[in-house]
Amino acid sequence: MATPVATASGTFGYGTEYIGAVDYSKLGAVTAKGIRVDPWPGNAMPRHAEVPGGLVNAIGLQGTGVEHFLKFTVPWYAQNVKVPMIVNIWGGSVDEYAAVARRLTEAAHPSIGALEMNVSCPNVKAGGHTFGQDPKVLSEVVSAVRKATTLPLLVKLAPNVPSIAPYVKACEDAGADALSLINTIPAMVIDIERRRPVLANVTGGLSGRGIHPAAVKLVYDAHKATKLPILAMGGVYEAKDAIEFMLAGATAVAVGTATFSDPDVVAKVCDGIVAYCGRHGFASVSALTGALEV
Repeated sequence: MATPVATASGTFGYGTEYIGAVDYSKLGAVTAKGIRVDPWPGNAMPRHAEVPGGLVNAIGLQGTGVEHFLKFTVPWYAQNVKVPMIVNIWGGSVDEYAAVARRLTEAAHPSIGALEMNVSCPNVKAGGHTFGQDPKVLSEVVSAVRKATTLPLLVKLAPNVPSIAPYVKACEDAGADALSLINTIPAMVIDIERRRPVLANVTGGLSGRGIHPAAVKLVYDAHKATKLPILAMGGVYEAKDAIEFMLAGATAVAVGTATFSDPDVVAKVCDGIVAYCGRHGFASVSALTGALEV
C-alpha cells in the first residue's frame, strides 16, 4: 500500500463506482465487496437504515459470483483504477471459502493484491454458527484458505466475542498474513408507529461513528496479542479517528460508512495523517503504529 488508507468492504462497491468523486491516488488499496463462488441475491428490501451515530445494514452479501467478477469487474477495474484491490471473500462452508480463494489466485490478475476473509458468515454445515465465533472453526477455515492461495491473506474478525485474543491467535497460527478489525456490531431498528422492524431481515450490523471507540479497544487488544499487521476500520470519519487506530496498533486504516456522506473523506484522512506526523515529529507514518503511551 502506497498510503495507509484503504476503503472498507461493502461501502465502495467493486472499486469503480466512485471514479470522479474520490482521489484514488490517496488510497493504498480498495477493498471490493464480498465475493463467493456463486452469485448471491442478498436480503430483501429494506436493508439499511440511518441511525444516530451511523448506519444499520443487512445487505446480505449480495454479489455477482467469482466468474462474473473475474470476467467483467476486474478488467474494468484494471483499466480505470491503478490501486491494488483487496477482494473480500466469503462462503457457507470451509470448501466454499477455499474454492473462491483458489479461483481468484488461479486468475493471477495483477490488480488483485490480497484476499480478505469475512468470517462473520453462517457455517451451513455447522447449524448456522458463524465461522468467526469459534476459534477452532476459525482456524480450520483460515488454514483451508491459506492452502488454497498464495496471495496475502487478511482475516476480518467479528467484534461480538468475549475476548479477541483467542481469535487473533487462531488466525496467526493458521497462516494469516494480517487482520482486519472490526466488522459491524449486531444491531436492530424498530419502527414504533408500525411496531415492526425497519429492516426486512429484522436485524443488521451497525457501522459508523458509534462503533469507533469499541473498534479502537479491539484493535488495541489485538495488537497486544500479535505481531501481525492490522487493517483497522470502524467509524473513521476524519484523520483523528485513523490516528487513534494507528496509535492503538493498526498498520493501516479503512474508511467505510463515511464515504456515503463525503466521498472525499479518504483524501482528507490521508492528508491529515501526514500532517499529524509532521506536527509531532514522526519520521514516517509507520512510526505511528503502536506509539500509544500508556
